[in-house]
Amino acid sequence: MPRYRLTLEYDGSAFVGWQRQSNGLTVQQVLEEAVAIFDEPPALVYGAGRTDAGVHALAQVAHVDLKTVHDPETVRNAINFHTKPHPVAVLAVNRVADDFHARYDAISRHYRYRILNRRARPALEEGRVWWVPRRLDVEAMTSAAHLLVGEHDFTSFRATLCQAKTPVKTLDQLVIRQAGDSISIEVSARSFLHNQVRIIVGSLSWVGVGRWSRDDLKAALDARARAAGGPTAPAEGLYLTGVDYPVDETEKSHQA
Repeated sequence: MPRYRLTLEYDGSAFVGWQRQSNGLTVQQVLEEAVAIFDEPPALVYGAGRTDAGVHALAQVAHVDLKTVHDPETVRNAINFHTKPHPVAVLAVNRVADDFHARYDAISRHYRYRILNRRARPALEEGRVWWVPRRLDVEAMTSAAHLLVGEHDFTSFRATLCQAKTPVKTLDQLVIRQAGDSISIEVSARSFLHNQVRIIVGSLSWVGVGRWSRDDLKAALDARARAAGGPTAPAEGLYLTGVDYPVDETEKSHQA
């Protein structure tokens, strides 16, 4: 069966998450129902990351096996037609090797967290940023963020129900940028714990408003206990912005 790699974007506020669930509509469900247009048996769509309810994606990656070979552009256009009116769009389709796996072959995942830091509430970006009306000290946040880069036990920065086998993860990048009232936090790693990025952002926000110092953040990390960490930032500010794969996988693919 030919395998196709999908690169897609979606507005997470319309879904209860990526993965199929019994309590509401998911991105995976919308895609699998759209794929049915190819008269396939029930086909599973596998994503590179299981984003939570309210989390958005600018470049999520998934793969699906179809029964017969189709032109990648045809696959893209057909899926996009049948995902309407849901806020999901396939940006590109690639034919990939039969052993390619969107989740297990990924070597890096990139997230961006967006904060609107001003007194006035958002009108145009409601549901797409975290509105923080109290001034944040970005310089202090940046200094504290450096403590989290590299390999650490992130028990204090993962959801209590996280099912990962180990809390040890390596953050390859944690960069904070400010442009006017907008603050973006870029985070990259091979993989993440459940809610790790949102808890990191929530903890850094405490540093930003002066509730915590840099040393307090270090103490929270060293405590290795969720109760010692900061709050979980809202889902609406988080975006999956990209997934990286080995170069040879890209070379084997055929862009739509």
